[in-house]
Amino acid sequence: MFESISAHVVNLIETLRRQLFDPSFISRHRVRPQDFTRERQLTFPIVMLFTLQKTVKSLQRHLNEFLDELAGGELFEPVTPGAWTHARAKLKHTAFIELNRACVLPAIYDPARRREIQRWHGHRLLGVDSSLTRLPNSAELCAQFTPVDVTNNHGQVGIRYAEGRMSVVYDLLNRVGLDGRLEPSSVGEVALAIEQLAQAAPNDVLINDRGFTGYRYLAYHQKRGLHVVARCSSGSFAAAQELFRKNRAGRSVVVKLWAPRDERTDLQRLGLPLVLTVRFVSVRLPTGELEVLATSLLDEKKYPTGDFLPLYHCRWNHETFYGVMKGRLDLENFSGQTPEAVRQDFHSTLLLCNLESVLTASTDVALQTQSSGDEHPKQINRAVSFHALKHQLLPLLYSDTPVEKVIEKLQQWFAGSPVSDRANRKVPRGKFSWPRSYHFQRRIKKIVY
Repeated sequence: MFESISAHVVNLIETLRRQLFDPSFISRHRVRPQDFTRERQLTFPIVMLFTLQKTVKSLQRHLNEFLDELAGGELFEPVTPGAWTHARAKLKHTAFIELNRACVLPAIYDPARRREIQRWHGHRLLGVDSSLTRLPNSAELCAQFTPVDVTNNHGQVGIRYAEGRMSVVYDLLNRVGLDGRLEPSSVGEVALAIEQLAQAAPNDVLINDRGFTGYRYLAYHQKRGLHVVARCSSGSFAAAQELFRKNRAGRSVVVKLWAPRDERTDLQRLGLPLVLTVRFVSVRLPTGELEVLATSLLDEKKYPTGDFLPLYHCRWNHETFYGVMKGRLDLENFSGQTPEAVRQDFHSTLLLCNLESVLTASTDVALQTQSSGDEHPKQINRAVSFHALKHQLLPLLYSDTPVEKVIEKLQQWFAGSPVSDRANRKVPRGKFSWPRSYHFQRRIKKIVY
């Protein structure tokens, strides 16, 4: 009955079930030694799973539904939102980080599954980018993150909110978040990306948008044995400016870059090279606009110039990933107003996204194979898959139900409502309008769970 369910998926879910109840895991991620030691309804695993099942419903309704499912139809003692606030204050957000790094990622990148991991020319494609996120307006958050004053054409309107910068190292082909950071928006995205390069492995190719082509950023890639493909601005390196001036696509030139004089001392202190060999490639976007990419992939035969346009297009997967987090999963509808609460929401959402990628992988492949001859191949509807995963979170990670039985039910839901993949569809972008945006957010936008 369960032949189509991969053993590594079953092993992963069983590992997560054990980890949630492991005393050493609990002790590492509670605020005080006495936390979660008394018999309460909101135990450590319950608080973890309730956070992971973040919803846009009212907190009291979510608590009632969650506890009713735990009670299995029996009467249960209601829990107030205040009790939940006290319980989650005992939990560290690092619990979600450890589950992702120690359980989920090793299962995905298991050497035994090397052939199942999608790669480009033998390289793993990673994106490093950031996105600003609006946090709740509380004194604690404004003190720890970046306070922003709302303004209009008349100046400040007297409203302030805290702003954060989330940065994720994302596997563009396999839909996996390797590392996530939530910092004040005043922290530069390039400096944050440099710190996160430690999560990449030698020979990975990192694809970046404009703003990530400074000498220091490129030098860190060479030091770590990483490759880079980054979009240049028209005012960047001289070689890039020359390609922009010629305005001809399909050109490739390899040049040496020397470190800026005012940075050499600092670069030497950091152990970074003072000379880089970089290839600049010009590509023509479907809009007719010329773009120049800087890359460390120097071999023209192995990496033909014509391959770089579809390669760079893979970076769009990172944008859609942030769209899922902030749109479908409504990350910015935070469930608390403390720094720890927003970090719990952020890292639990990243973990949930990775779990969804693992659980839907085989169904997605099956749908694409079955519809390979169709004009528009089928793929999983991500809104359906996330809703199904949240709905079945307790049976999946907290019950004694055989893992295979829960996954089989999920797979039926995943395959039941596929959508068509219209790869060449071009949707024109309209001019931004505040009334139209308000109408979308208020009446059209659909949130998962």
